[in-house]
Amino acid sequence: MLQRILSTPYFGFGLLLLAPALMAQDSANPRTEYGQPDIQGTYTFRTLTPLNRPPELADKATLTAAEVAEWEQFELRRQNRDLIIDSVGGAGYPPGVISYNNFWYERGTNALGDYRTSLIYDPPNGRRPPLNAAGTERREARQQMLFESAGPEGRTTVDRCLTGFVAGPPIVPGGYNNNMQIVQTANQIMILNEMVHSARIIPIADARETKQLLWEGNSVAHWEGDTLVIETKDFYHHYNEEGISEQARVTERISRINEEMLEYDFTVEDPLSWDIPWSAKFPLQVSADPVYEYACHEGNHGLVGILAGWRRYESMGMNGDGTPLGTNGTVAADE
Repeated sequence: MLQRILSTPYFGFGLLLLAPALMAQDSANPRTEYGQPDIQGTYTFRTLTPLNRPPELADKATLTAAEVAEWEQFELRRQNRDLIIDSVGGAGYPPGVISYNNFWYERGTNALGDYRTSLIYDPPNGRRPPLNAAGTERREARQQMLFESAGPEGRTTVDRCLTGFVAGPPIVPGGYNNNMQIVQTANQIMILNEMVHSARIIPIADARETKQLLWEGNSVAHWEGDTLVIETKDFYHHYNEEGISEQARVTERISRINEEMLEYDFTVEDPLSWDIPWSAKFPLQVSADPVYEYACHEGNHGLVGILAGWRRYESMGMNGDGTPLGTNGTVAADE
């Protein structure tokens, strides 16, 4: 009894000594009420750094601070839609919505803080591997589908407002709507992407089997230490931005860097597209702004115009791009 009485004050004093350390640990690595790492919040992943390293930079993985500052100014001007003349092109023209002026774009004004020249870090050249024979054949079939434009089922999922090209998986920064929200429960993770208001409700489980392919794949998550790992397979369509097939497997990893930032890292494996996997990563920065509704009526109404335009050209003996009917013109295939 005496030993218990004497030891109690020392035990309490020890807790007081440990309290600052515990508070610091909780601040750096907050936990949910379920004991899991807390990665909830609203984030933006806008960046000027491209997915693929520009060819002119070859194997130069990073830039100096001065080079980055110069490149940012150049890129902001190059991509400024207000400075682009439709008939001349520029900034990767024609991809992008030319009728939107620069006010509507939200690509950010800065490159990555670590000065990398691409989001892709593997392969080491910072570029997505070339498509293999199966991937090339599938991409050509998609281009032909777009060229023929036979009906609504032949248009892309972006035209039809079914999926968004930055929402993933994998998530890849684009020209606008680079915002997302993460919500956690004991058994699920919800990732809401602002592009086409895509909401992925992902169970935390050992496996999740489905008898059908899904637009955004079949996802299941688990924790590896403080890192959330999401495995996605069973993709329904071939029209997604990255061109992956139903045999693709996407592995996403989300972990906390500090109080204001998460790291998002993904790897794509798809034997029907590329002979080797490829990986990319970028930060998710805490945002004070909420995720806004993305009401995609423009695409829904525009689809009627797209198809009507093609039918009109056909009645005039032309393809939809103005070339003579029966020949195969060129249609941009990237969403």
